[in-house]
Order: sequence, then structure tokens, then C-alpha cells
Amino acid sequence: MKFNDMLKKKKKENTDTPENLTDVTNDTNPVEEQEQNEETQQAAPEPSAEDKFKEELALANDKYLRLYAEFDNFRRRTIKEREDARKLEGKDLIVSLLSVLDDFERGIKAMETATDVIPVKEGVALIQHKLKNILAQKGLAEMEAIGQPFDADIHEAITNIPAPTDDLKGKVVDQMEKGYTLNEKVVRFAKVIVGS
Repeated sequence: MKFNDMLKKKKKENTDTPENLTDVTNDTNPVEEQEQNEETQQAAPEPSAEDKFKEELALANDKYLRLYAEFDNFRRRTIKEREDARKLEGKDLIVSLLSVLDDFERGIKAMETATDVIPVKEGVALIQHKLKNILAQKGLAEMEAIGQPFDADIHEAITNIPAPTDDLKGKVVDQMEKGYTLNEKVVRFAKVIVGS
């Protein structure tokens, strides 16, 4: 029994000191233990093909959902930006016309106390000239119609009258309403009277 007591004492000392990691009662050496650990690691089950496909499917599904959410956010943002742009698309024109509106208000105040008609007429003519200049800067142009050959693409014939002279047959004799183009596109047809 002395031998067993000594063995227990030695075993206790080995567990107390970390320097000596080998166990006296253990018959295997550290190299054999390492080989056994490697064998158990190799013996660990590898994921099956079905598990791999499930994992790939989950990743693909996650990517799809993220991409769909990103596209949906992009679509919503684009719609909102378009709505904002539509609301403000005439802003530049309106801001430039505010000075004309102010001129009309000043003209109305001046008409209340005016005793002479000539300065009022001149003021209205100046306001009209200012308005035409602002619209011309934005690309609006008047169409010349009187004396021009009738063109259904830019003119709207209201009626025909006998031509005063032979050279006015098929041409615009009079204009009831001016036509306008915006950046060379017709925005309002000229309403004209054609000679026959």
C-alpha cells in the first residue's frame, strides 16, 4: 500500500504544479494524445450537401431581400423627387414674374390718383414690355401670322373671307389671337382668318 499512497501523493503534486503536465497513471504520451485528438477532429461529421445547399439558399435569399428593399427605397425616393420637381418646375418663371405683378399693383395705385390718362397708358405699356421680355428670356416667342401662307401645323383657321387682293388667297388675312412658341415648339396656335 505504500506504493499506492506514494502514487496518490505524486498525482496530487502533478495537479498542483502546471509545469508537469504528464500524468503518471496515464499510459499514453503527449504525441499519442495529439494524434488521438486529430483523429477525433477528423471524425467530426462534415456538413452534407443538403446542408450546404440550404446555407447557400439562405444566403441567396438574404441577398435578394436586401436588394429588393434597396430597390424599393430607390423607387420611393425617385417618385418623391419627381413630385417635388413637378411642384417646383415653374418656380423660376413665377419668381421672375413677381416683379411684373408688383408693377401692376403700383400702376393700380397710381391710377387711383391719376388725372391724366397718358402717363397711365405709358405705365401699362412699360409693364407689358417688361412681361414680354421676361417671357422671351424663358423661350417664349410670338408667331408672325398676318401675310403668311396658311399652315395647319401652326395656325387655326376660324373662318374664310374673300381675299382683298389675289396675292392674299390662301394666306392669313387677319389674326384674332396670337400664337406662341416655347423653345420652337407651338404652345398656342394662332387663330386666324384666311383669304379665299
